[in-house]
Amino acid sequence: MLDDLNVIKQRDPSDTLGGILDISKQAVYEIEVVPGDNQRREFKNVVLAGMGGSALAADMIKVLTDGWLHIPLAVVKGYDLPGFVGEETLVITISHSGNTEETLSCYQQALEKQACLAALSTGGSLIERAKSDRAAYVEVPSGAQPRMSTVYHLRGLLKLLQHFWIIDGDLYQQVADSAGWLRSEAAGWAADVPEAHNYAKQIAKMVIGKTPEFFAGELTWPLAYKWKISWNESAKNLAFSNQYPEFNHNEFIGWSSHPVEKPFAIFDLRSSLERPRIRERMELSDRLLSGKRPKAYVVELAGETLMRQLLWGLVLADAASIYTAILNGVNPGPVVLVERLKQDLS
Repeated sequence: MLDDLNVIKQRDPSDTLGGILDISKQAVYEIEVVPGDNQRREFKNVVLAGMGGSALAADMIKVLTDGWLHIPLAVVKGYDLPGFVGEETLVITISHSGNTEETLSCYQQALEKQACLAALSTGGSLIERAKSDRAAYVEVPSGAQPRMSTVYHLRGLLKLLQHFWIIDGDLYQQVADSAGWLRSEAAGWAADVPEAHNYAKQIAKMVIGKTPEFFAGELTWPLAYKWKISWNESAKNLAFSNQYPEFNHNEFIGWSSHPVEKPFAIFDLRSSLERPRIRERMELSDRLLSGKRPKAYVVELAGETLMRQLLWGLVLADAASIYTAILNGVNPGPVVLVERLKQDLS
């Protein structure tokens, strides 16, 4: 079925697959920061506030800057900012639609706490408020789902952090420098590449009729979460994620007994950049759980840098989950229940 281009076109009518495989356009998109009145250059901490797919880029920045960023950086996914937020905090709010109520709540709290405030969105109330309040903001292109616009968000957040002198331009440039390589890698996952040679199609076939769970280490845990999101939203398929070494302190034991029947598909996302102990834990856990859960399938993340591994894993997750949607007989684009929930809440 996955080699039938007519079936793919029928079940993916908005060509979400083509959009994500052309991700290199996002990687080189030049971000323009509209400066606000508050041009403070010294901060005690930074908060990135967003939800769902809009917050994925924030999670990526967290791991990309851990270990060397000179001030604490927190990612908030909810209605409320931490108590430490104040005049010496930079708060960047991210909402792809610009109308996410949790993010707008954080925006209002940042305003009340007199934090230095910035916004990233495709438009909506968030950008309208940023303009009205004369806060710095970035507008990124609309059209794709939030989970499929992560590289736009990543470029935008990196540019804002650079604008406020939190980081230099190296990470922003790394994204652009990866565009050609990423385009070449993604070409192998295109619809016209047969399943026998198409890694994304092969992964999709492994998942059909099962609940996947994705694991990663400390450096690449946002990818495990991204894969979960992609299967949830694109494939409309229940999925879970976890990270090592935390897995070994709780869930590891959960696999040893109930439920007896385990229709799961297990994936270990492995990075050459993680400390060797993470790989050892994954391999040993798989051996000790032999017969108690399905054997883990290993996805070796391609790329020599953490940035490239994150980008590569990001695109592969989207491609493979879209093929899973096609096999599930669902449209990978819309998230109807999310929109219904927002309408009912309003």
